Amino acid sequence: MGIAKIAILGGGQMGAGVAQIAAGAGIDVVMIKATPGPIDKARAGIESDLARQVERGKLEQGAMDALLARLVFTDQLDAVADCDLLLESIVENLEIKRAKFAEVDRLAGPQCILASNTSTLSITAMQSATNRPKRFIGVHFFNPATVMKLVEVVPTATTSRAVTASVIGFVERLGKTPVLVKDETGFIVNRLLTPYMLDAIRCLESGLADIRGIDTAMHLGANHPMGPLSLADYIGLDVVLAMSENLYATFKHDCMEPTDLLRHLVAEGVLGRKTKLGFYDYSQRPPAPNKALQKR
Repeated sequence: MGIAKIAILGGGQMGAGVAQIAAGAGIDVVMIKATPGPIDKARAGIESDLARQVERGKLEQGAMDALLARLVFTDQLDAVADCDLLLESIVENLEIKRAKFAEVDRLAGPQCILASNTSTLSITAMQSATNRPKRFIGVHFFNPATVMKLVEVVPTATTSRAVTASVIGFVERLGKTPVLVKDETGFIVNRLLTPYMLDAIRCLESGLADIRGIDTAMHLGANHPMGPLSLADYIGLDVVLAMSENLYATFKHDCMEPTDLLRHLVAEGVLGRKTKLGFYDYSQRPPAPNKALQKR
């Protein structure tokens, strides 16, 4: 049950990252844009990243050309027809995902495995929108997909063992480390990581320390590559809010409940790196703590 050709639904940073590493591993990739607008943004981003690698001597020009030749970009969902795996990487909204999977299910060939890259949502709930319960699975990559080594593989109660084994082999072919996880909200990493970020925000709200102090303490004291507030900005505060809402709805643990400050920032469109403003101001180099939050 080999995976020779894949489709990725969603042309954002995560989808593009997975497309790049899969094409680099010799797999044919179709990137399907899920939202209106031009389809060339993802290609431009991949080409730019590869060109930097060539300039730095980390990649040969011939290898770059061969990788790009394995990538096809389209906005037509029926391009999934001859693929062995479709990986969904769109907005973190269960009903939107279910609707897309129902549509994909009608267009994909019987050989196709359907997979979601969701960070917290129920794989079983998405699977139930399709007619292939044995060929549905969660495959959760981490951002940036080109760098992060972990992939959470999330079979449901009805996913076949052969499909799970095939997906694990696919993940290993990409040079990633798969970890099998039960289908439960947040899986492993985000179930543990989200309360950590929320508690850091509560520390800021209570005045325990300022933004830089909280991040420096965890960076140096726990040997984390970045502090929790920087991490929240990197992930996107809207994504952190969605994860916390999903976790709290499932487990009702106080540590998982979104904080008022997080809700306010998202409502104001202050989402972190993607909007150039979050707990830090990314319009400056190097980024500086958001002055408005220092005064709260």
